[in-house]
Amino acid sequence: MTALRRPDFFIVGAPKCATTAMYAYLRAHPQVYLPDVKELHYFGSDFVRRRTPRLSEEEYLAHFVDADGALRVGEASVRYLQSKRAAEEIREFAPDGRIIAMLRDPVEMMHAQHGEHLFLGMDDIADFGEALAAEEERKRGERIPAATNIADSLFYRDSARFAEQLERYFDAFGRDRVHVIIYDDLREDPARAYRETLAFLDVDPTFVPSFDVVNPAKAPRSTVLRDLVADPPSWLRRLLRATTSRHLRKRVYEGLFRWNARRSPRAPIDPDLRRRLRAELAPEVRRLGELLDRDLTRWSRGE
Repeated sequence: MTALRRPDFFIVGAPKCATTAMYAYLRAHPQVYLPDVKELHYFGSDFVRRRTPRLSEEEYLAHFVDADGALRVGEASVRYLQSKRAAEEIREFAPDGRIIAMLRDPVEMMHAQHGEHLFLGMDDIADFGEALAAEEERKRGERIPAATNIADSLFYRDSARFAEQLERYFDAFGRDRVHVIIYDDLREDPARAYRETLAFLDVDPTFVPSFDVVNPAKAPRSTVLRDLVADPPSWLRRLLRATTSRHLRKRVYEGLFRWNARRSPRAPIDPDLRRRLRAELAPEVRRLGELLDRDLTRWSRGE
């Protein structure tokens, strides 16, 4: 029996930094295999899963059964960057693995992440400032919506500590095996950012996908359907678990959310809150810039 292929590269986050776009662009490459389900979140044992348990190794590897013939096999899970354990766990699983980290202006990232959570029913505090103010309560296990699986995803400030998150991957893999993509670069010149990523993965850099917009800001067509899919009644959940595979449930879940989505600009950030957040996160931005040897202070200025 042929041994199952194991992933050898990992898109580790951050949330709302175009990871879904890069996942789609890489998945189009004929030498690259990515499973049809994103966000497997097999690694990151420090995260407490409130609804769906962590995949077993057998369940995880089953997502790569069709990877024979690919030069590179990967997966994408945006919480790996925030996790304090995922870097070491990935290194133990794939000592020669390669890491792709995608980063963005942290204020814009947090705001976009909050909007995505509202769409998915994972956050029930509609006002971004109020959701930030609730973080300490949520760290105590309070005010966490029933549809939220990993409560840490609601700790928006923690998800923006990019420098310390990257350092964990630099320590585990070395800088030469961690490829950092800045969202601004991908947006301004997607072809160049894509070629650089292909070169990092040692696959044919001449392939050009269709650089379509992927995972834009959106709102649910029906909040009733969103709430039903995000938090089905217990009897329906038991029935689905008894009669369907976890893989199928994940695909149906994602398909229903795609069907229920309509493009919609997210509510703007209150200008005073934006200014406070830029000042609060300016030290984080400076530290990240020093780590990457790149001037990112425009993020603190809001440019």
